[in-house]
Amino acid sequence: MKTFGAFAFCVLSFVSVQPRVANAQSVATADGALQFAQLGDFKLRGGSVISDFRLGYRTLGRLNSARSNGILWPSWLGGTTENLLQFIGPGKVVDTTNYFVVLVDAIGNGVSSSPSNSNKQPLMKFPVFTIRDMVESEHRLLTEVLHISHLRAVMGISMGGMQTFEWMLAHPDFMDLAIPIVGSPQSTSFDKLLWTAQIDALKLDPAWNNGNPTGPLMRGFAISEEIGQMNLTSPAYRVTHTAPNDFSSFVADLKKRSVEDGGAAWNQIRQREAIIAMDIPGEYGQALMQVAKNVRAKLLVIISPQDHLVNPIPAQEFAGAIGAPIVAMDSPCGHISPDCISMGPTVAKFLGDPVSVHSETLHDPVNH
Repeated sequence: MKTFGAFAFCVLSFVSVQPRVANAQSVATADGALQFAQLGDFKLRGGSVISDFRLGYRTLGRLNSARSNGILWPSWLGGTTENLLQFIGPGKVVDTTNYFVVLVDAIGNGVSSSPSNSNKQPLMKFPVFTIRDMVESEHRLLTEVLHISHLRAVMGISMGGMQTFEWMLAHPDFMDLAIPIVGSPQSTSFDKLLWTAQIDALKLDPAWNNGNPTGPLMRGFAISEEIGQMNLTSPAYRVTHTAPNDFSSFVADLKKRSVEDGGAAWNQIRQREAIIAMDIPGEYGQALMQVAKNVRAKLLVIISPQDHLVNPIPAQEFAGAIGAPIVAMDSPCGHISPDCISMGPTVAKFLGDPVSVHSETLHDPVNH
């Protein structure tokens, strides 16, 4: 069973992507090829419109005759569906022998409509969107393009987990199961401080030019990446994995990799703004504990107690309000604990028989 892994740097950085456009938009194309749903002008909940909106997605496996074995898995912050392919297939986290998997590129990731690739609304002209807008775009993909009206599960890691929380409340009868992994239903003040600091770092780059960069942002991305790396894992992890004598080369490598253009900067900013605004209690006008009781899907919450990137407390409280199992990953790896502890078997077990999974703590066999 393949573990979750290799997403550590993708949650912080955007990768330049040259996608292959596939015209087919049917469940018959189930080989993992990148496709695009052309959804016209997409109205956001805040009132703005994304012009000529397109949503990138991939499908793997086969939809059964009852059309009941679908699993939706949206991308994490800065991640793409290509990053998610490693988890999907026979004997992996989601076995395509049994499930039809829909991977979705979240708005603003550089594949789906984004500040970096929009002809009509480039850079700062690209409207502010929310996690809920991501969910509504995915709902349109499922219902209008793939003609799926119910899912076995919605799941995701990090920002994908945030989308999972939104899904189970925005469309409570659409799925049987929900599995948010190191995600949250509400950004805490600590979360907001982190994302705001990274946005500010980008905007302080000498080449920023009031949002119309005059060249590559070398200093802004480097500082943003340093802030991100400081929070991606725990202090104990960094102390263990980077000796004082190796620090200079560690930072030099970060800076070497952290050079992007204005499009990538605005992608990062818009997705971070969506995370900063993440507030399910505020959205529904109820306390967190109360809004959780509106969930109808069976819920499995997977957290990392040492997560410094997405604070785990709101997710814990949400699960506790309805007695949903919480699987805690005890690892100094922090937000990237899914890289250090195999969660694949737990997820597979929950997908097959949700009542068989109970709250537990899994310990990192290497870093504990």
